[in-house]
Amino acid sequence: MDRVLALEAVLFWKGEPTTRAALAEFLAVSEGELQSAVEELRERLMGRGVRLLEVYDTLALVTAPEVAELIARITKEELSRDIGKAGLETLSVILYRGPLSKPEIDYIRGVNSQYILRSLLVRGLIERLSNPKDSRTFTYRATPELLAQLGVTTMQTLPEWERITGELDVFMEKHE
Repeated sequence: MDRVLALEAVLFWKGEPTTRAALAEFLAVSEGELQSAVEELRERLMGRGVRLLEVYDTLALVTAPEVAELIARITKEELSRDIGKAGLETLSVILYRGPLSKPEIDYIRGVNSQYILRSLLVRGLIERLSNPKDSRTFTYRATPELLAQLGVTTMQTLPEWERITGELDVFMEKHE
């Protein structure tokens, strides 16, 4: 398998900064082999609409600066739309069960939540934090601004907290 293609595919699929250690593990390569793939991918992406961003020990695919205005316009249009049923469902899962990792959210919802999470992040409804259980991943939780907007002083004051969290607990126990 072409390591550069595999690296690009994993970064695209993840849709979020991913540690070098996690990428090396996913690709079953050494740090040196990963570095070679990173350098080659960076070269291949030059002059394209996507760039490879390296911050600390994480890598991510991001849009190129040359298309910043276009992306800003599209983002503005997207933010003016309703978050939709999938957005509400994801937000509810995070509110009643969070903080959760993306795989946990995907598991509960039964579908990939990558684009919904991005939309909720851009809107400032959720925030992404380092996962204390696995430093290679992130968890998502409601922002204090969202809780204030909802008029919630504690998570337990969300509507039907006991019933919904109880049902989520049963679901998780049943499917472990």
